[in-house]
Amino acid sequence: MGFLPLWTQGTNRKPSDAYAAPVRWTVHGERTIYESPWVGLVLVDVEVPGGPRFEHHVARFPNDAAGTVVTDPDRGVLLLWRHRFITDTWGWEIPAGALDRGETAAAAAERETLEETGWRPGPLEHLVTYAPMNGSCDQRFHLYRARSASHVGDPVDAAESERIEWRSLQDVRAFIARGEVGDGLSLTGLLWVLARWEATPR
Repeated sequence: MGFLPLWTQGTNRKPSDAYAAPVRWTVHGERTIYESPWVGLVLVDVEVPGGPRFEHHVARFPNDAAGTVVTDPDRGVLLLWRHRFITDTWGWEIPAGALDRGETAAAAAERETLEETGWRPGPLEHLVTYAPMNGSCDQRFHLYRARSASHVGDPVDAAESERIEWRSLQDVRAFIARGEVGDGLSLTGLLWVLARWEATPR
């Protein structure tokens, strides 16, 4: 027997009945619980087709985020080693951050790389845009790749990371295998680039 939605369990409905019509939830409205320039929390009044109507918690982010996987044929991959207080973990990350008001994702990706590492990325190639937690928040991540970078100076904010390093692809694979890349945006970007690199090394 196939998967049966919770609201049909214990009834005589078959899995085929549950998906006879488009399964698109109806939004009746929402009310704000908390709001700030960085994040908001709302309760959305939703109704499941053929199922219940209830309030669903949703985090709303006014700004998307953008990150860049910077690679160089001689140096490797540009990474930051930093601590995240929310999860109380250390890990390797790519340079990334929120878009400023009116800023494009590509411009933010370039700016964040320069500010966090002191390296200006070369031409940016868009990799993917995705919603990392689309069951509970509306933020989107934009990932780019730069195949070169030029050193400009020290990073703008020294508190962003403990150290900035160029690491080999072999190192990156080992970091991922050891669970040292816990940041979702960084993990997605690095795996994407590794997959492309292995398919067509360049």
